[in-house]
Amino acid sequence: MARIITKELAEKIVHKLGAKKSPLRGRNTSHDLYDFEHEGVLIAQLSLRRGSEKDKGHDHLSNDLYLTSGQAKRLGQCPLSLAEYLEILRRKGLLDDDGSTP
Repeated sequence: MARIITKELAEKIVHKLGAKKSPLRGRNTSHDLYDFEHEGVLIAQLSLRRGSEKDKGHDHLSNDLYLTSGQAKRLGQCPLSLAEYLEILRRKGLLDDDGSTP
């Protein structure tokens, strides 16, 4: 099965969202945890495998972000903007108009 979200694309998603490395993970895990916050509210926690294999799948990110795998891929490739991502969360009832979680 082909990977939709590679490590490289996952890193682009983390960068695009401005997610910060979380202090919650210890050094002995195989994943790094990143927190994506919007207006001071934690929206999602993303985990990225530390392995050096660039083709390792990160398809779990779509669930972390409350997106379909296609939407998550577009977020990393740039057709889906941060504003559009936040609008998707609002339509799903996961984010209020004022930026807080319901």
